[in-house]
Amino acid sequence: MPAPISIYDTHGLDALRAEARFDPQLTRNLQSKLLRQFVADETALHGYPVSDRIALHTLELFRRCDSAVDGASKLLLRTAAGMLIEAVILRIETGRSTLCVSSQVGCGAACDFCATGKMGIARNLQADEIVDQVLQAGQMLVAEGRRLRNIVFMGMGEPFHNEEQLFRALEMLTSREFFNHSPGKILVSTVGVADAMVRCARRFPAVNLALSLHSARQDVRETLIPLANKYPLEALRSTIVEINAIQAPSTTLMIEYLMLAGVNDASADAEALIAWLDGLNVHVNLIPYNPIDDAPHLVGSDRPTCKAFADQLKGAGLKTTVRHSLGNDIAAACGQLVRQENRVIARQAEGVNRGAR
Repeated sequence: MPAPISIYDTHGLDALRAEARFDPQLTRNLQSKLLRQFVADETALHGYPVSDRIALHTLELFRRCDSAVDGASKLLLRTAAGMLIEAVILRIETGRSTLCVSSQVGCGAACDFCATGKMGIARNLQADEIVDQVLQAGQMLVAEGRRLRNIVFMGMGEPFHNEEQLFRALEMLTSREFFNHSPGKILVSTVGVADAMVRCARRFPAVNLALSLHSARQDVRETLIPLANKYPLEALRSTIVEINAIQAPSTTLMIEYLMLAGVNDASADAEALIAWLDGLNVHVNLIPYNPIDDAPHLVGSDRPTCKAFADQLKGAGLKTTVRHSLGNDIAAACGQLVRQENRVIARQAEGVNRGAR
């Protein structure tokens, strides 16, 4: 029996249609039902002549964790190699639904505040694995009577460390042939891989970009984000200027700023940020910090401090939002649940490889 053909393999599907001699409209209908309407697998495949020859998913749902206090769901998904990744569904009170997707297993950026960055494992995901997170989450939401609105690359991994597969995934998500998702409803978040940010803006000018800045002081930023040594603040500011010139004025680059008590939340930090952002088309998101075991020295700023910081930015004319965390009770922001399990899987794989030698 030949290997199943991926729903995203256009040439393979064309060859299968020619072999089985059926109307090509049936394949287009299948892709529409599955990738744009997010109907259940069985419904999408109903009436398809060779349904047993088609592969709809590259990931297996390993576990689903639903928040008991808000509308967040963490999906633990297993790759064909047995590694686990996370995708997080956020159901906003306004009725909008957002999906946070992963681009890697683990992350090599090693940011001090991030559990995923401390996993010690980083594997690139293929584009099919990235978009399957969207498909499976979209199907869950449709079954609830909801619709997936926003897709944010804020899950496991630094997206621009997997640039080729990220761009392929963005092509599939925005293509009329596949998901036909509005590029303006997609956001790619990065710790600041400057050259890749520009390439992304040139190739996908309507896709939103977010920079995890967290400090406008170079020394502080380097303690939080090791990559800040390679991409200093001066270079990042020039990058934003270039991206602002590429994208339409309506496409505002997001500045993510994690509020950390005694680290980056003083009035002087706000003034440094105001000066650094002067003249840039940006929107600042102030983000509450969710503590992780591996960084006991970091503590989130309290609400009054966050409000005072936000007021200072707004007083300087900066568009600023204070975000509220969802899914705290299920560690929806971190990668904590998959960390130990992936290490076990990696050790097992290493043992098998050594035995084979």
